[in-house]
Amino acid sequence: MRMDLFPEKKSAPSFSRHAPLADRMRPRDLEEFMGQEHILGQGKPLREAILRDELSSLILWGPPGSGKTTLAQIIAAMTGSHFIPFSAVTAGIKEIKAVIQEANQQQRYSGKRTILFIDEIHRFNKAQQDAFLPHVEKGTIILIGATTENPSFEVIAPLLSRTKVLPLNPLSEEDIATILRRALADPERGLGQLKTEVTDEALRYVVALADGDARRALNTLEMAVLTTRPDPNGVRHISLKVAEEAGLKKALLYDREGEEHYNLISALHKSLRGSDPDAALYWLGRMLAAGEDPLYLARRMVRFASEDVGNADPGALQVAIAAKEAYHFLGSPEGELALAQCAVYLATAPKSNAVYVAFNEVQKDIQEQPALPVPLHLRNAPTPLMAQLGYAKEYQYPHDFPGAHVDQEYMPDNLRGRIYYHPTDRGYEAKVKESLQRREKKRGGGQT
Repeated sequence: MRMDLFPEKKSAPSFSRHAPLADRMRPRDLEEFMGQEHILGQGKPLREAILRDELSSLILWGPPGSGKTTLAQIIAAMTGSHFIPFSAVTAGIKEIKAVIQEANQQQRYSGKRTILFIDEIHRFNKAQQDAFLPHVEKGTIILIGATTENPSFEVIAPLLSRTKVLPLNPLSEEDIATILRRALADPERGLGQLKTEVTDEALRYVVALADGDARRALNTLEMAVLTTRPDPNGVRHISLKVAEEAGLKKALLYDREGEEHYNLISALHKSLRGSDPDAALYWLGRMLAAGEDPLYLARRMVRFASEDVGNADPGALQVAIAAKEAYHFLGSPEGELALAQCAVYLATAPKSNAVYVAFNEVQKDIQEQPALPVPLHLRNAPTPLMAQLGYAKEYQYPHDFPGAHVDQEYMPDNLRGRIYYHPTDRGYEAKVKESLQRREKKRGGGQT
């Protein structure tokens, strides 16, 4: 006797009148589905695979509200497959075994394939992901995983090799606006039974606030409509002020441990390096607004001051350290201004990575070259025995010579003449370069 562990879904999911608007307005077929034309447009492989019922396992990778769950449900409905929703947040190996048992029973008794939809698949550990491999391989299940994280980092390689990764994009503002208008007009699933007038400014605000997330847009719209009292004619007027109160504050997509964190800090670093103070301020502000630790940003800018500004402007490191101390002293939000000042300073400072390149070369030689002893003339001789052994012998004290400089070898024998530091012609480093060149001319060499 077959045991139904999960309800059968023969068509697009029904909805409850008490469900949130975002759930009620969930698209029922590909015609209602908005966005993702790059994978679902006419003639695109995924659309053709769905229409021909030739689907293979997929991983849908995209931001919240881009349609991952909805697309999986539409695929199941259009292919007549048994659909099992599964949450990686609450499930373990025991539940996985029960799901596979249900899939086997479906195939044995009804001949139906099972689409196993795993929400937040990145939350499964390696052992849990491993448990699906033989069943995906045999075709017992068609796996559709949904994740907001980069599958390259979060999904094990064997599972990746058996699935096709499809990136989903945030919905465009036009798509979000269309979804909102549908919800306002739909009397069955949406808000059409309510007399509602939304100003263009209010609609644009909700669209912008959503940041490509359809769920967030519909939730904001629903909040605005349901909390607005009808006028004597029964009409609810949604102005920009009402929409702002319903939306409160934009919730930015961010995860301190996830890919978006690294994307944003990369954008900040590259904007600083590219000498664009406006972009640097924007990415700094984005990360602060999303909840990033301000001291993490301060540390990154201290590093940048040495790595990308270097001796072209030695004051950059002082400014970065001062900004870190200022934030540590003031906290948020007052201290964030010091970070902004630092970002502008670093972006507009002359750039040099000469110290960074030089130190990398030093580290390479340390690993690859023999670690010869320190030359005797560079050693101190604090005891008579050490002096007898030749420690400090023939060392020339630079302050005893004109300009506090004497032609003397400071490298070990195997690295004589090795030059690591090549200063640029930018900022203060240009003066350093001139000084080193004059010194080399006196020695009869040539610093380049």
